[in-house]
Amino acid sequence: MSEFEELLEKIQEQKPELTKQDIDVRIKQKIEKIGPGYLTDEGALFLIAKDLGISLKQTLKTEMSLKDIYVGAKDVSIESRVLNISPTKQFSRKDGSPFLLRTMTVYDNDSAVSVKLWDEKANLPGIEELKPGDLIKIIKAYIKSDLNGSPTINVGSGSNIEPTNKESKIIAVDELTVDASQVKENQSNLVVSGKIDGSITTLEFTNRRGEPGKGLRMRLKGNDDTTKGVVIWGRDESFLPKVIPQNAKVRLLGVRTKVGNQGLEIHGNEATLIEIEGGKESEPVIVRVATMKRNDGGKTVAMGIDNKKNTVYLTDSSNMLDSISTGDVIECMPAQVFGNAVTLNHDSFVRKIDDDGSIPSLSDLRTKISEIKSENNYCVEAIVLKEPEKREVQTKTGETILLSEMFVEDASGQIWIKGWRNQAILLDGLSSGEIISVTAVNAKAGLEGRTELFLTPYSAVVKKN
Repeated sequence: MSEFEELLEKIQEQKPELTKQDIDVRIKQKIEKIGPGYLTDEGALFLIAKDLGISLKQTLKTEMSLKDIYVGAKDVSIESRVLNISPTKQFSRKDGSPFLLRTMTVYDNDSAVSVKLWDEKANLPGIEELKPGDLIKIIKAYIKSDLNGSPTINVGSGSNIEPTNKESKIIAVDELTVDASQVKENQSNLVVSGKIDGSITTLEFTNRRGEPGKGLRMRLKGNDDTTKGVVIWGRDESFLPKVIPQNAKVRLLGVRTKVGNQGLEIHGNEATLIEIEGGKESEPVIVRVATMKRNDGGKTVAMGIDNKKNTVYLTDSSNMLDSISTGDVIECMPAQVFGNAVTLNHDSFVRKIDDDGSIPSLSDLRTKISEIKSENNYCVEAIVLKEPEKREVQTKTGETILLSEMFVEDASGQIWIKGWRNQAILLDGLSSGEIISVTAVNAKAGLEGRTELFLTPYSAVVKKN
């Protein structure tokens, strides 16, 4: 008799009213609820027994593969490879006593599972040296459920983790890597590669415990040139090279997918590892300044154009651009370069240089409306067909924000231009029939899938004579 049959028999001894078919249905429901790749039929029986108030004393093998683990298992030993690993963090229990916790994700050829390392195990000797793809053996762990009910490996006082150099049939991490164009909905524990599309920005948020946090936002371009939005929660620019070139190659280890307001997105957390090409030393950047203004934080933000017609976005926190005017050609030594986002601070320098005509002007960046594609930034010149209308919109969170929108065209087509929040006032005072130049607008899919233009913090709207 197999172990599954022994467990099934024990359940039916205590609950004779349940037929084999009844239990099969419950097994299927458990596996569907937890999700594929986490639970075996045998593990599902243990969860069903718990629901029924039945105690199963059956001793199962403790050498397991990841797909065979189940909630409640103890003294489990598992061979797997490292996918990612987070820094150690300190938390407080309900009684105020502190504890340490580090999380990591491990995988084998069938599954990927989260691992929690508690207290002194969070700082095991050699844990900081573990890299993605390293083969390890987790010894005498115990299995509990996470907030979603999925099994999680716990490494406590009686457990250990040992690196191993033995031969293994578990695939290397490179074989897990998928291109950004290939990801699908509701996938987790992914390794995704692509190229940076545009800039990398830092966002600030408040977590569910009311604590402030930071995250990184970027867009990743796949082999088919489509892009996916990326948010890495709990990470900031300190984890990145000082200089990241435009179209830099990126690999994200330990991310998941979800559908957001802008379609399918890739999300990571503080355990996500970011491999990105770049360097530590800045090089001078030469651009023609196309737009310049003060943002809400008192910093000067500007859009520039380099000699390859790339748009460059500058943020100046130290008044380096105060003596510069729109149209000037400048050379600057940035503090950071993330794609096409340049940061200037007290460690930077900026100087105006002679205009030899090698740097394109703003007019060279003009794009016809018919050639605009979603997820790119543009400069357009158009005539206002429908003058701006301003209204208040309530978001899902209950926040009321300002929206201004107008309809414009050029000889090639028509499009809506919209401004949210503070960008809405950029459209004030415009009237039907006026010709305008609009700089640094972002194209996105709007209502009914049509492409619309959205004003950004770098945008400028100028009436033409």
